[in-house]
This record gives sequence, structure tokens and C-alpha cells, in this order.
Amino acid sequence: MASPIQAQLAKLPPIAKVGTGAGLVLVLFFGYWFVFYSDVAAKIEGAQRQKKSLRNDLAQAQEAQANYIADRGELALREQRARDLNKVLPPDAEEDAFLSSVQQASNAAGIDLKGYAPLEEVTQAFYAKVPMRIDMSGKFHQIAKFAYELGKVERIINVENIELTDAKTTGDEIVLRARCLATAFHALAPKKDARGAGPAPKTEGTPK
Repeated sequence: MASPIQAQLAKLPPIAKVGTGAGLVLVLFFGYWFVFYSDVAAKIEGAQRQKKSLRNDLAQAQEAQANYIADRGELALREQRARDLNKVLPPDAEEDAFLSSVQQASNAAGIDLKGYAPLEEVTQAFYAKVPMRIDMSGKFHQIAKFAYELGKVERIINVENIELTDAKTTGDEIVLRARCLATAFHALAPKKDARGAGPAPKTEGTPK
């Protein structure tokens, strides 16, 4: 025996039956969309937002890495420059290294180093002079080579006030007595004013 609903549906015309079936399909479709599709769509949208956020984070991380590499390279370059500067103008007198340079230059030139006498340090604004009186003997070209060899070392060393005396003939060569003043330099730490926030006064010049 048919149910009342089935009996009522049986009485409907065919077009009404089709409309009723279509309505049921639409109801089922919208129910599916609301229950399943809308939830999936929300998850997809959230995943896309997360993906965009991750891409932004990755771009920022890559930029930070590039900046770090650039800063590290700049730091390495500055440290190398500081090391090079310390060779040319060391932070202290380094008298032993100064004397070693004098001895190496005398050996290379072939002169007879008679003696040396360190003199009192002379302080300037940003650097200090480290003078040394040198007494030697040798041929003229050997004395000239000594000055040349001393000027080749990495540290700044000036040779001045060369005095040539006591020329003596040895065979076909003339041997001279020579005295000169060799001056090395070293940097001074910047001075601060009474409040501790200011550099030293203007420099009078830099060593050459």
C-alpha cells in the first residue's frame, strides 16, 4: 500500500514531478556545498594565505642572509685593512721590530753596522716618531742601498740627515763612515676631552 506522500506525488502532473525532483536535487546540492565545499574552500583559502606568508618570510630571510654575507665581507675587508695599517703604522713603538728591520737592511746592503742608539720618542697629534741614530761604514752604493732597503719594509721608516765622513781607500774602493737618523712611526690612540666625547685636536701632519 502506497504512503500518503507517494499517493500525492502520483497525483501530480509530470511537469510538477520533474520540478519537484529538480528542487530536491538543488536542495541536496546546496546542502553539499554548504557542508563540504564551503569548508574545503575555507581551508584552501587559509592554505593560500599561509603560502603567501611563508613566501614573504622566505624573501625576508633571503634578504637578511644577503645582508649578512655583505656585512661579513665588509667586516673582513675592514679587518684586513686594519691589519695592513698596523703593519705600516703599528699601535706601539715595536722597537725590537724596528731594530730587526735595520739589521735586515744592513745585511742586504752589505754595510758594516757599527752601532745604533734609540732616541727619545717624539709625540705628535695622532702618531709618534721613534728615532734611532745609526752608525755604519761601507761603500757609497752600499750606504745608498741601505737607505733603499730600509724604505722597502712595510712599516714607515724614514732615513734622513745622512753624514758621510772618514773616506778611506781600500784597494780600488773607497769606504766611508756614515751616520744617519732612521725614524719609524707608530699610531696613538685618539685622545678624548674632559667629558670623554671628542677626538684629539687637529693633526699637524702625517708621516711620509
